[in-house]
Amino acid sequence: MCNERLISAIFYHMTSAPFRAQPPYTSHAYRAEALRVIAGACLGENLAGDTAVPGDVYRLDGAAELLPLPLTRPCIGGENGAGQQDGGGLRPLRLLTLLSGYGERGDVLLVEGAGIGRMAVPLSPLCPRADYTLIDVGPVPAGLRVADIVCAAFAPGTRIARPDGSLCPIGSLSPGDLVLTRDNGPQPIRWIGRVTLSARGHLAPVVISAGALGNIGDLAVSPGHRIFVYQRGTGRIGASAALLVQARHLVDGERIYRREGAYADYISLVFDRHEILFAEGVPVESQMIGPAILPVLPDPLPAQIHARLPGLAQTGHAAPEPPAASLVELRNRVLHGAGHA
Repeated sequence: MCNERLISAIFYHMTSAPFRAQPPYTSHAYRAEALRVIAGACLGENLAGDTAVPGDVYRLDGAAELLPLPLTRPCIGGENGAGQQDGGGLRPLRLLTLLSGYGERGDVLLVEGAGIGRMAVPLSPLCPRADYTLIDVGPVPAGLRVADIVCAAFAPGTRIARPDGSLCPIGSLSPGDLVLTRDNGPQPIRWIGRVTLSARGHLAPVVISAGALGNIGDLAVSPGHRIFVYQRGTGRIGASAALLVQARHLVDGERIYRREGAYADYISLVFDRHEILFAEGVPVESQMIGPAILPVLPDPLPAQIHARLPGLAQTGHAAPEPPAASLVELRNRVLHGAGHA
């Protein structure tokens, strides 16, 4: 039964036309002025200032534009969370925790950079014109980087589809083993990376409960790992029917949730190309390698990849990320069957 469901899901995602390659990842941020206090002690002020008081209610400007931040400029927290400017000129200031009117928690990283001023990096989706209560103002955790979202990795035990449709635990795979990919059929694994990262707050692994996206078993991935979503019918979000959506944007707290702990172990798969493979029957991306990605992957992955695969530079898969303003709508549609992952 599981193999029948898996083969059906794989066939569905391999029948649409191939895509043309697109640029690699970026992070995104709002200008700090776009989040303004509408009720509370600092009425009328915004995040561009130095005052942020828990209990104040912020509203995101309906006309706010989500601007790209190149991933070649990671934000790195210093010792004990003190902000330190990195080589790209960005400096993290503080981490804000917000609570929406629906009881959803989200984090916003406030950063500052020469020529761009202060920017608010949403680590969870924010809705324009929605109200958010500030519940905590904290330092930037040591080692936190905006670019942590580019680590595409699986929790140990995740089952990966082989060319014959069978599922193999990721820990049993070795370089050279063939894995089924959506666009290029069976492909050999070039390298397997293992890393242990913080699993607190927005850095916690995202667990997609069995059946939530048509997956056969629970699927746990790093929060920035992108899921391939194909939108059926009309009324699509964005210009493309196919999208790559970061797992953290699909969290609803019930069927898809964060599994917090002190640390989490992850396993990454690297191929000759940036591929879409199948994990627990769900199409997801492999770890992409390129000049903009490699320097900001968590240690010790960059040194290992450089040593084993010198010069590997991949072009990102053609399926784009969805428009930031539509992330909440997309999550709801995917969970209610309007999109197929």
